[in-house]
Amino acid sequence: MLRSTSAAIITAATAPLSRLPALFLLPTLFLLPALVLLTSCSQSSEPASLIVRDARVWTGDDARPWAEAVAVSGERILAVGENEEIEAYVTGETTEIEGAGRLVTPGFIDTHVHFISGGFNLSSVLLRDAPTPQAFINRIAEFARDLEPGVWILGGDWDHEQWGGVLPRRDWIDSVTTDNPVWVNRLDGHMALANTAALIAAGVTRDTEEVDGGTIERYDDGEPAGILKDNAMYLVDRVIPDPPDELKDRALDAAMDYVAGQGVTSVHDMGSWSNVEVFERARNEGRMKTRIYAAIPLWDWQKLEARIDSTGRGDEWVRLGGLKGFVDGSLGSHTAAFMEPFTDAPDDTGLLISTEEDLYAWTSGADKAGLHVMVHAIGDRAIRMQLDIFERVAAEHGPRDRRFRIEHAQHIDPADIARFAALGIIPSMQPYHAIDDGRWAEKVIGPERIKTTYAFRSLLDNGARLALGSDWSVAPATPIEGIYAAVTRRTLDDRNPDGWVPEQKITVEEALRGYTIDAAYASYEEDLKGSLEPGKLADFVILDRDLTTMAPEEIRDAKVDLTVVGGKVAYER
Repeated sequence: MLRSTSAAIITAATAPLSRLPALFLLPTLFLLPALVLLTSCSQSSEPASLIVRDARVWTGDDARPWAEAVAVSGERILAVGENEEIEAYVTGETTEIEGAGRLVTPGFIDTHVHFISGGFNLSSVLLRDAPTPQAFINRIAEFARDLEPGVWILGGDWDHEQWGGVLPRRDWIDSVTTDNPVWVNRLDGHMALANTAALIAAGVTRDTEEVDGGTIERYDDGEPAGILKDNAMYLVDRVIPDPPDELKDRALDAAMDYVAGQGVTSVHDMGSWSNVEVFERARNEGRMKTRIYAAIPLWDWQKLEARIDSTGRGDEWVRLGGLKGFVDGSLGSHTAAFMEPFTDAPDDTGLLISTEEDLYAWTSGADKAGLHVMVHAIGDRAIRMQLDIFERVAAEHGPRDRRFRIEHAQHIDPADIARFAALGIIPSMQPYHAIDDGRWAEKVIGPERIKTTYAFRSLLDNGARLALGSDWSVAPATPIEGIYAAVTRRTLDDRNPDGWVPEQKITVEEALRGYTIDAAYASYEEDLKGSLEPGKLADFVILDRDLTTMAPEEIRDAKVDLTVVGGKVAYER
C-alpha cells in the first residue's frame, strides 16, 4: 500500500531516465550500458522516483536472494537492500510504497503466449468450462443472437473432456448459427469445430482430400463432421477475414491489461508477422505496458534474418530474434507424436505437423543465421526427434550460445531427460497444463508414461534450466496458478490432493526462477530483466502474501496487489 493511504492509486510524477539503448552481441546477448552499471554500483546522490520498503523482497539474484526494500529511478532499479540503505535515496519527490511484509518479486515473464488471439478471446464466446454438450450449444446460440449476419464466431477454447470426451459436431450448432460461420477451437488450438456455413465458405466437402499432418473428422457417409485437426485447420483458417487494425489494437490493449493484473510484465509471443506489426504500432504510439519477445514461424527464418539485418532486433519493449516451429500436435487432440500407440487408441501414435527433413533444414538455416529456434514438441517421439535435430545442428555448426528451446516438452521418454541439460536445451513448459491434463492423461497414455509427463523435478535434478509460462489462451496467463501447479500438482478436479505424479513437484523458489530470471535467460535478456538488481529494468510485482512461507495448497488464493513496468504502475488492485 502507499504510505499515505492503503487504497490510493500512485499519482506522484516520475521523471524517467533518458532511455539508454541496449547493445547486442550476436547471437542475441544483451550488454547493459556501462553508464548504468557504473552509476548503480554504489549509493550515489541520484534520487529515487519510487521506493518500496518494509517488504519481503525475493530478488532472483543468487548473490542476494532476499532484501527489505527497492529503490527505482525512472525506468531502472537504483538499489536493492535493507530499509536503512534505501532511505538514502528518498527525496520529497519520491513516491513511497509501504510493503507491509508483502512479497515483492521480479515481474513475471510468461515464456509462451498467443497474445493477440488471447486478447481477441477475451471478448469472444467462452466455452472452456462448458460442462455439457447442451451448455456448449446454448452458449454459442446466445452469442450468435447479438451478431450481424455474416460475422464469424471465433475463439471458444472448448474442452470436450468436460463432458466425457465426445467431440462436438457441426449438427450440434447448425440450427442456432444459420446466419454466421462458426470456427471455434479446442483450448489447445490443435483442433476446431466448423459449422456448415464455415465449411461452405472454406469449400470443405466430402470430396476434400486429407491433409498431411492433419485430420478431417467425418460422418459415416464421408461428409465432414465439422472437426478439423492441426494442418487441416488451414482449410478454414485461410478464408477467415482479417480483422481491421483497430480491432487488433484493441485485442492487444485487452491482453496487456489482463496480464498486468496477473503480475506479468513480459511475454514471449508465439505469433506471426501480423502480430509484430500490432506490437510495433503500439510501441510507436506509446501504448505498451507489456514487454514482448516476438517469435515468428520457423519456416520464415530468412525473412527474419533480413529484417534484423535491415532494422535490428528492436528495443526493450518489442524484440525480435525468435522462431517457432512445430513437430506434432497435442495430447488432448490425439495428435501428439508418440513412439508407442495411445492407450485408448491402440492403432494411433499421433502425427507429425512438420517433416523431419523440413525441421532440420529450417533449424539449420536459422541457426547458421544466428537466430533463436524454439520448437513445439509434446509426444515422446516428437521430443526425441527435435532433440536429435538440435544435437545434429549444434555439432555441424560448432559451439555457440544457442539456447535452443523445446516448447511444452510434455511427455519425455526417460532416456531423453538428461539430454536437455547436456545439450543446453531449454524446456519451455506450462505448469497449469499438468493440473489440467492430469485429470485424464492416464487414460490416454497409461500409468507408465505419465511418470515423466511434465517432469519438472527430473529436468531440474539433471541440470536443465526451466522456462515457465502459460500457453495463453490455451490456459490462463496466471503465474500464481502456475506456481501452485508446479509446487502441488493437485489437479483441477481436486482428486489428487497429494499431487498428480507427486515426485515431479518443485519448490516455490524453483518455480519463481522459472517465471523470472530463467525465463529472462530463455530470451537472452537475463542482464536486463528477471531479477531485482541495480541497473536492471524496474519491472516488479507486489503480492498480498508470501508464497514461500504459506501452505502450498493456499498459493492459488494469493493476489497481485501491484504491477510495475519500467518504474510505472501498470496495475493496482
